[in-house]
Amino acid sequence: MALLLLLTVLVLATVVRRSSRSRADLAERVAALEATVGALQAARVPEPRDEPASYVITAVADDGPGEPETSRVVEGRIDGALFADIVARESVIKAAGLAHGLRRALAPEARNRIRFEVRQETRRSRKQRRADLKAALRDMQARERARTQAQTAERGDEGDAA
Repeated sequence: MALLLLLTVLVLATVVRRSSRSRADLAERVAALEATVGALQAARVPEPRDEPASYVITAVADDGPGEPETSRVVEGRIDGALFADIVARESVIKAAGLAHGLRRALAPEARNRIRFEVRQETRRSRKQRRADLKAALRDMQARERARTQAQTAERGDEGDAA
């Protein structure tokens, strides 16, 4: 009994020691991330308010039905942080779209529908194969009959001539 109690105390002490180390590591990581975010925000250059916007909204009403949409190239360079933000957002959107598509494709309803269609197509192809085989057998038997009739006709002609 005392051994069990000692073992329990040792396990609890190990868990407490690990959790305190994890908290210290987590606090260090949070501090490092906050410093990185602070540096990125300081490096970001605010846009002046009196300049026109750097984005272009395409107008549907101006373009005719056969004319391509017009766009204007934004002059100037964008900083690395903004570029990384744009790329990260596009990647997240693509990943979310892929995840949504996979979730729909692997849904039970979709799998059941696919299973049903595969089973239906398998049955149809078996039926078609059987029909093709029967047609080939009929054709072969008809050729065989024609050949034997031609042979008996030749023998009959020879027998009459003799």
